[in-house]
Amino acid sequence: MLEALIPALLPVVADGVRGVFNRFTGGAGAAPSNVGEVIQLMSAETDRLKTLAELDAAGNVSTWVANVRALQRPVASFLIISAYVVAVAMSAPTETLEGVGAYAQMVPFYLFGDRTYTYLRGRKG
Repeated sequence: MLEALIPALLPVVADGVRGVFNRFTGGAGAAPSNVGEVIQLMSAETDRLKTLAELDAAGNVSTWVANVRALQRPVASFLIISAYVVAVAMSAPTETLEGVGAYAQMVPFYLFGDRTYTYLRGRKG
């Protein structure tokens, strides 16, 4: 259980440690210092999201390629979790269980880690 929680909480702990250092040193970290920098950051984020949306648009690539790309995450997650369930059900050797279990622990963080971290930071995502 601890092996699954440590990687999931590591970004939150790192952010907390950074906050403690910023409090003692009076620094603001990588926060923008004026309105112009805030606008630049927002513009860069908007451009990044537009680029990602263009990559997923079916107009640039064949429809089947876009569909395969969209299905990679759920299919890979399903296969990893299924392999773990089969390994447990078949009483696989300890080394196999540890290996497949490590991947099975990564799946929830891969699927929900970014949203969870954003929620914990208090931002809307």
